[in-house]
Amino acid sequence: MKKRKIIFVLTGFISFISFFLVSVPAQAIDLGVDKAKTAATGAGYAEATETTLAQNIGTIIRGILTITGVIFTALVFYAGILWMNARGDDAQVEKAKDIIESSIIGLIIALASFGITSFVMNNIASKTTPSSAVAPKAE
Repeated sequence: MKKRKIIFVLTGFISFISFFLVSVPAQAIDLGVDKAKTAATGAGYAEATETTLAQNIGTIIRGILTITGVIFTALVFYAGILWMNARGDDAQVEKAKDIIESSIIGLIIALASFGITSFVMNNIASKTTPSSAVAPKAE
């Protein structure tokens, strides 16, 4: 009975997370975006700029790493419950310790990949976006 409950909870959690990964944004019709841009410009607001490919990739990677963090938290929570309910059973305690150890190693890998990705994406973005510096005037 316990295994069924754990499997049911994990299946629900995975289904909930995969819904956000697989869901497709709605295809909406244009209801006057140009009019809104004209009104914003007339009101003195700067026009929004397009994002670059590097920024889009960075956003996707940050989302994936965020989900990895959520999974890490769920695994540590599950292992903690498993450990608390072990009631002296050494096999359960070892299983919980292994889950915690594996999830910490996974978190370290995820954080390292986030750091490397952030460094690389920032360098790519700085090389691909136009510079805002103005050249000095020649007299």
